[in-house]
Amino acid sequence: MARAIILMADSLGVGAAPDADKFGDVGANTLAHLLKAYKEEKGEALALPNLSKLGLIDACEAAGGEPCLISQRQQSTGAWGYAKELSSGKDTPSGHWEMAGVPVLFDWGYFPNTQPCFPKEFIDELCKRADIPGILGNCYGSGTVILEQLGEEHVKTGMPICYTSVDSVFQIAAHEQSFGLEKLYQVCEIARALLDEMNIGRVIARPFIGTSSADFIRTGNRRDYSVLPPAPTVLDKLANNGGEVISIGKIADIYAHQGITQKHKAPGLMNLLNKTTEVMDSAPDNSLIFTNLVDFDEKFGHRRNAVGYAQALAEFDAFLPTVLGKLQDDDILIITADHGCDPTAPGTDHTREYVPVLAYRNGMNNTPLGERNSFADIGQTLAQWFNLEALEYGDGFADKLVTA
Repeated sequence: MARAIILMADSLGVGAAPDADKFGDVGANTLAHLLKAYKEEKGEALALPNLSKLGLIDACEAAGGEPCLISQRQQSTGAWGYAKELSSGKDTPSGHWEMAGVPVLFDWGYFPNTQPCFPKEFIDELCKRADIPGILGNCYGSGTVILEQLGEEHVKTGMPICYTSVDSVFQIAAHEQSFGLEKLYQVCEIARALLDEMNIGRVIARPFIGTSSADFIRTGNRRDYSVLPPAPTVLDKLANNGGEVISIGKIADIYAHQGITQKHKAPGLMNLLNKTTEVMDSAPDNSLIFTNLVDFDEKFGHRRNAVGYAQALAEFDAFLPTVLGKLQDDDILIITADHGCDPTAPGTDHTREYVPVLAYRNGMNNTPLGERNSFADIGQTLAQWFNLEALEYGDGFADKLVTA
């Protein structure tokens, strides 16, 4: 029986999508531009030998049409391609759900970029139900900057910090000690119920610790409250067929805990990777291990830290032989992304890009997959891999994953 492991490198786009002009993202290329920035600052190219060997550089150069400045480039020994997004947005749920076979073909609700940006009736009802004296923020904001601006006032007043972005999201930041983690979760649950009729995709709890604006830092106790996918995903189909769907990181939250049979949290890139390999040691046949490597997006993409992104990518690359060494003969490893977040682009938002589609099993040869018309090709491939009923969307490529 087969197993599959997905390493979702959050935000690792590989070139502007064909419709990038509709999103203001013409010219975006997360991978190529972070590599260029690294070489310009460090004076030498970054080494990504293992990702290169899996076809990441080939995929990026084919998709984006720009050179990827790396050292130790390797000949690909896996299947590699790049996928464009069918979904109408460039947000986290849309990208994840589409790769699981369910594109988001409707428009999310969004808040206007005004201050205040949240409807008064919603805030009044939230404060009433949650028994809080009011809110701070009520604006578009960056998660780290807003803590510097409002964190101390939050601790003094007990009013949570509420903010949003161009994504369909309502974020609530609160201090773990002075406000309380469980109370923060409760406020988020109330907000989730109130926002359903506005079709807001996610409510995110953003807990933090520290004593002043100089040392406030977000913790690993983030929690996402998502609406349900609009149709059964490949995760649902595998779980309903008796398989195991093992979430590592925030995957379970993104899928509203639907189609998930096991959940593991782990803070930080290396902890997420170590947890993945730990689970690989015990996961039975007919298992999907699905890991979201959120640091690329949260710590580097949104903060426009191109060099930090590159260094984190090198850490990922260096760990890959550990993952590859644990692959069984009937395992498939898939590395992909859910959107871009070009750290050299203006602003702090996601970028509409192709994502890499890398697939590997022991004994494979170089296998170009070309341009894929939907992230759903990944979900359809998993349906084929696990002998499940075909999904409505996606063109699977399981037949190309042959060994020498």
